Amino acid sequence: MIPYPASPRKSRGVALMAVLWLIAILALACMATLRVISFDMELTTAKVHGSRARQVAEMGIAIGSNPAVKRSDPMLHHLDAQSNEGYDVKVFSEGGRFNLNAIILRDDKPLLKSIFVSWGLSPDDAQMVVDSLKDWVDADDDEELNGAEKKFYEKEGRINQPFNRPFYDINEASLVRGMELVEAVRPDWRNWFTIWSSGTLDVNEAPAELIAVAAEVSVSQAGVIPETVCGTDGQRDTVDDSPLPNAAAAMKLLGIDMQSRPDIAKRFGANDATTRIESIGTAEGSKLKITVIVRNRTGKPTLLERTEEIIP
Repeated sequence: MIPYPASPRKSRGVALMAVLWLIAILALACMATLRVISFDMELTTAKVHGSRARQVAEMGIAIGSNPAVKRSDPMLHHLDAQSNEGYDVKVFSEGGRFNLNAIILRDDKPLLKSIFVSWGLSPDDAQMVVDSLKDWVDADDDEELNGAEKKFYEKEGRINQPFNRPFYDINEASLVRGMELVEAVRPDWRNWFTIWSSGTLDVNEAPAELIAVAAEVSVSQAGVIPETVCGTDGQRDTVDDSPLPNAAAAMKLLGIDMQSRPDIAKRFGANDATTRIESIGTAEGSKLKITVIVRNRTGKPTLLERTEEIIP
């Protein structure tokens, strides 16, 4: 039997459907291409603005590093309303934080334990973390009573740990056994510690909360030191500041006998020469933070550390 040929109307319908499908596919391809182009443009713009934010932050670092610029100088804060670019710079003394390496190396375990307990750790957990920090820093493989040495970390699948040396970066401390407990109760624990200061807590720079733990007094009692340093206006870095000449003057204000409590006295110092400079650069909505730590900012400065952080 000879098949009937397809009708012209049916052939035209099939062709039309094929054309419509082809148009739909091309439309989808165009949309995908436009999305890729748009993404590339956004990425390029972000890189450009991010690069500019870095440049602006660098300007802030240059100004903050100038020894002639005081910590309260208006030059540390600048915003160009027309270009929407600017920087915000803060200058701190690194002596206002506890030097973690120094505390461990002078074997001041009671201080570290007091800090962790004040944050909410149990005494047993706090002691475990303190002993583990000691084991991480000391040069031997002898395990502290509640500490952790090579065998513990190997069981955890972590080779070549502990490092058996002082911390080169404060973030290394997060590798130590038990520090996850500290992270859980105090996510901002890094703000309490440094590895760059001279080793003691600067009585002219430390907040009352840190002074209280180190001096074993209440926070309200420790507040007499920053209140004295700030002067009658209660503001730091103003003309009526009255910085203390040494740690002995601070101990006298707190009513602590340095002869009977030498363990407390050795935790404090004054006039630390290490400075932290933080500069946040802004450009077209992009923000980038540069932090540098320098020693002898007012003399011959030495760069100790530099970090960058993108701010959402």
